[in-house]
Amino acid sequence: MVGEAVAPPARPRALLFDLGNVVVDVDVGRSLQAWAAHSRLPAAALQARFAVDAAYCRHETGALDAAGWFEYLRGHLELEGDDARIRDGWNALLLAEIAETTTLIDRVRTAVPCHALSNTNVTHVAAIEERFPGLLPRFARVFVSHEIGHRKPAPEAFAHVLQSLDLPAHEVLFFDDLPENCEAAQALGLQAVLVRQPADVREALEARGLL
Repeated sequence: MVGEAVAPPARPRALLFDLGNVVVDVDVGRSLQAWAAHSRLPAAALQARFAVDAAYCRHETGALDAAGWFEYLRGHLELEGDDARIRDGWNALLLAEIAETTTLIDRVRTAVPCHALSNTNVTHVAAIEERFPGLLPRFARVFVSHEIGHRKPAPEAFAHVLQSLDLPAHEVLFFDDLPENCEAAQALGLQAVLVRQPADVREALEARGLL
């Protein structure tokens, strides 16, 4: 009905944040650039070969360990060098905390629990803990795909979180930078916000009376 007031979104009982490009700036191109110096492939071919393929997903769900992943990269991307060199290139994609967003998390986490749900792997988690030691402790719970065995946008990833938090889906507000992950969350009943910049997080929190 024209002129009818729109109800504000429901106030959530938990916030759920993706890590990459929501609270940590990530650029896969930095890894490819690092590896290019040690690959027999030209840069364009190296970029074309690197993809979220079956091995990538197996690694991010804990079915392929770090040593196996590095061996796969060594063969698939025709890389020369030991695991340490490949690991350094893999970690090169982790750039910096997104300070504007972490500041918002600090403002709200005493009022509503903040958690993380990330598609990631043991190597990147270790690098985050070393480079940004104050980041993960901001979250009450950290759910990572290589530990829970499921990657977003699989519904099992969200179901694991909801069961662990013992909350109905509509009481969880989820932030992610990928449309497919937000759509999957919404299909299960979560509130979801597509994050292109920190202002998207701020606006969603303000709309729900959290700031």
